[in-house]
Amino acid sequence: MGIAESFVSIIFVLFFIIFACIVFTNAVEHLGEELNLSEGAVGSVLAAVGTALPETIVPLVAIIGGYLAGTGIEQSKEIGIGAILGAPFLLGTLAFCIMGVSVLIFTKSGCRKAEMPVNSVIMFRDLHYFAIAYTISIFSSFIPYKQVKPFIAIILLGLYAVYVVLTIRTASKEPEGGHEELDALYLTKYIKLPQKFVLPSIFAQLSLALLAIIFLAHIFVEDLKVISEFFHINPLILSLIITPIATELPEKFNSVIWIKAKKDTLAMGNVTGAMVFQSCIPTAVGILLTPWVLSIQALVNVAIVYLSVITVYISIVRNKGVIKPHALLAGGFFYLIYVCYVIFEIFKG
Repeated sequence: MGIAESFVSIIFVLFFIIFACIVFTNAVEHLGEELNLSEGAVGSVLAAVGTALPETIVPLVAIIGGYLAGTGIEQSKEIGIGAILGAPFLLGTLAFCIMGVSVLIFTKSGCRKAEMPVNSVIMFRDLHYFAIAYTISIFSSFIPYKQVKPFIAIILLGLYAVYVVLTIRTASKEPEGGHEELDALYLTKYIKLPQKFVLPSIFAQLSLALLAIIFLAHIFVEDLKVISEFFHINPLILSLIITPIATELPEKFNSVIWIKAKKDTLAMGNVTGAMVFQSCIPTAVGILLTPWVLSIQALVNVAIVYLSVITVYISIVRNKGVIKPHALLAGGFFYLIYVCYVIFEIFKG
């Protein structure tokens, strides 16, 4: 496949990934409804995990695909590590910024107020678990003993299990911003089924969307390899920037909708919950299946994430459970700093 075809393919794959994620998220929301879970649990666990699937599957497909093919293994590992680190980076910067812009737009149109009152218990739990897991993941890259790394991966998996249990147990049962009726399940939108077939239909839609995402992720990874080889760009850098833009769109799309509906905890929880997931599950995979030795470009990326998340955290503390739009907008500033750094590195190389 030529370079032009790869660019066209990435555009089409991006479109279909977004569509598959919308279908998946629709099923996830219905699953939460059927299981009678709170909005906090749906936002921080189900919706976050559901919309985080693409950016989890891309590194898996890249790393495992490289091993199975037996060629381009190092390149595949770089793409995998880039996708793993790129997910929390884009969530903690550009996704925050888009939510901040959305708040200002909806405020100006009279749909809501500029302040974002959130459930501090849910927000602090998400951000604390993210900080712990992310720090463990990053420090593990400096450990020279390979035998220790599987234990770190197990710790991360256990940490996420604890987080999920606590979230489901303690998430507020009070719906925020009023209850809105869910869109019909796409698979049975025009079919009236007995109640006993509702749950199987939800799982069927989840499975179909998941298979589509896996297939599309494989095509996406192959296109990234072609582009990185053609332009002689480190695939890690390319994956850090391009992959999360393609795979993180569902988080931003859902959160914008919830911001308009004044469901601020749900909107923020969808992003912060995904950040916890990304700092635990995909990083555990990266630690197990790659050398997990982070370059200077990756470490600069990590520093940017910390700065952006700390800015939002301080806003919640200073304003007693209210997030100000400017704290979220700062994420866009941090994102631009890293993009400028990447451009400088590419031209320097």
